[in-house]
Amino acid sequence: MTGNQTAEGPKHKRDLTRRKVVVAGAGAAVAVGVGGTVAAGAFAGETGGKATGASASSSSSAGETCYKLTSETTEGPYYIDADKLRQDITEDKVGIPLTLRIKVIDSETCKPVGNAAVDIWHCDALGLYSGYESFSGGGGGGTPPTDAPSGTPTDVPSGTPTGEPPSGGGGGGHEEPTSDTRYLRGTWRTDRKGFVTFRTVFPGWYQGRCVHIHTKVHVSGEWTDAGYEGGTTCHTGQFFFDEETVLLSAEVEPYSTSTTERTTLDEDTIYDQSGTTGGLLKLKYKKNDIAKGVLATITVGVDPEATNTGT
Repeated sequence: MTGNQTAEGPKHKRDLTRRKVVVAGAGAAVAVGVGGTVAAGAFAGETGGKATGASASSSSSAGETCYKLTSETTEGPYYIDADKLRQDITEDKVGIPLTLRIKVIDSETCKPVGNAAVDIWHCDALGLYSGYESFSGGGGGGTPPTDAPSGTPTDVPSGTPTGEPPSGGGGGGHEEPTSDTRYLRGTWRTDRKGFVTFRTVFPGWYQGRCVHIHTKVHVSGEWTDAGYEGGTTCHTGQFFFDEETVLLSAEVEPYSTSTTERTTLDEDTIYDQSGTTGGLLKLKYKKNDIAKGVLATITVGVDPEATNTGT
């Protein structure tokens, strides 16, 4: 079933809008691998199929660390409010299969936060965001909005950004979508142990930002046949990838075809250099064959009583 997306109100007061429910067929949970080949069960860490990476434990260990409150960041200009309820957000996008396993805990009590709605969204292998292809990218595809002052030369070579693009995490306000594409976006609920798993592809990069994934955590809403309704947003953040892994991914097609200058993790203006607390993912994969898939895990500490503005 689908419903209409409503306009966002003031984020520090608004309830979540009604969310669409997209029902996928039984064979939908597959990875689109490098070069466009479809590989069922190709996600690292999955059970019930041939594993292509290290396995993740299905339950928390007895001595698990209670993490601090995870760093908040701005939502960036490319957020679309929980447009699709699904775990596999790949659609037809090619790239390195990525399994993202998130655990949400209360940063004060260290107890898991179950039944929360977690959003993730990120760019594709060449830096494009669904819904915003005309804005995102830069060098690898898409032309970012220009804010060049009057008198700036206009004879810039085709494909070269003419202004400073939205940062995807720190620049400008929300932009309205310019297309109806929704790849690499999804929302799903945490289980009673606070876990939620998404299947996607390893993100690429675009001008001014390191490789990252956006996220929001919503609590106190109600899951209905029509979707997830009500509640508040208690966390807005981003997940980051270590430099060694990004360099390996850059050797794999289609990432290797990007002509966009890459911002490193150390150079990024959004990542606060605080490791897990700042959103740095723990990654597992075969270093001599990263194209087979990557398992990314992180524990996110939130304050369920807080309301995050995302600005």
